[in-house]
Amino acid sequence: MSQEFKKCLERGKIKVFSPGPRLVKKEIGLAQEDFRLAGENLEHGNYRWAIVQSYYAMFHCARALLYSKKYREKSHFCLIEGVRVLFVKTGELDGSFLKSFVEAKDLREAADYYGDFSKINCKKILSRAEEFIEEVESILGL
Repeated sequence: MSQEFKKCLERGKIKVFSPGPRLVKKEIGLAQEDFRLAGENLEHGNYRWAIVQSYYAMFHCARALLYSKKYREKSHFCLIEGVRVLFVKTGELDGSFLKSFVEAKDLREAADYYGDFSKINCKKILSRAEEFIEEVESILGL
């Protein structure tokens, strides 16, 4: 267990969440919906929203992973750390998927907070969101 994961637990930013496994499919459904809407926004030239929704598609997948292990996050940073410790370090998820998730978070923040977004980044992150969803569904047996 990493020091950062321990800090997340100590600060209550990751908590044991026994109902988690029952909510996995709901989170995947939210991920799929955000992905669909991101694609529609890309088609309509709404790149900022497509980036935001692509990130949230990945966010809901990451949350589903934590839920499957009976944990819940209370921060985006701790969600990333939880996926790193519970899935990447154990070999269940390739680290490239976590790297894509972190990049999506950075692109979402740039789009949301600074109005910095582009069609190229939108297409890239939408493609990675699709791959992330497929991989997480495979890991979860869905």
